[in-house]
Amino acid sequence: MTGFNLIELDDMIEELGEDRVKSILFNFTCPMNKDVEHFLKEKAILFSTQGLAKTHLVFMSYKGNPELVGYFSLANKFIMLKEKALSNTLEKRVRKFANHNRELKTYFITAPLIAQFGKNHTIDRGKLITGDELLKLACDKIAKVQSVIGGKIVYLECEDIEALIEFYSRNGFVNFGKRPLDPDETNLKGEFLVQMLKYI
Repeated sequence: MTGFNLIELDDMIEELGEDRVKSILFNFTCPMNKDVEHFLKEKAILFSTQGLAKTHLVFMSYKGNPELVGYFSLANKFIMLKEKALSNTLEKRVRKFANHNRELKTYFITAPLIAQFGKNHTIDRGKLITGDELLKLACDKIAKVQSVIGGKIVYLECEDIEALIEFYSRNGFVNFGKRPLDPDETNLKGEFLVQMLKYI
């Protein structure tokens, strides 16, 4: 993948100042997922400064100017994996990094969460980067961190939409459960999020 420049939100704030960064983020639109747009504009800076989730911005040159084409936010979370939700191969892999409760038939593991993920449709209707390319950038970033601190699992949560699940499945993620929506997750459809993981 060439032509993409990955910039951490924290570094950008330090270099340009919060007001300038907010004006750049304000031009981000994601009509297919308003939660992704809302997070970047309203929560990303706060979450980043508090250490709750770190946002990574993807830029590329378009008509001679650097343009924000997408972003992803990463957080470290604790998850539970039911034995029966995993294939035999995946269970053997997960077992290396998880605590196992035989009574509950559940694995407990700390893993990076791709908490937010989206393309900017303001610039050329989101065609400057594909979803596959953006997801690979996120997974590559996690793999780089895990090469230093250990681990091989990454996971995400998405709406129960067939096209979304197919997209993540095509990129190596497998379904392992569901999580009820939190009361503040008002921009999302349905009553739960589908949880998917990938062994990197």
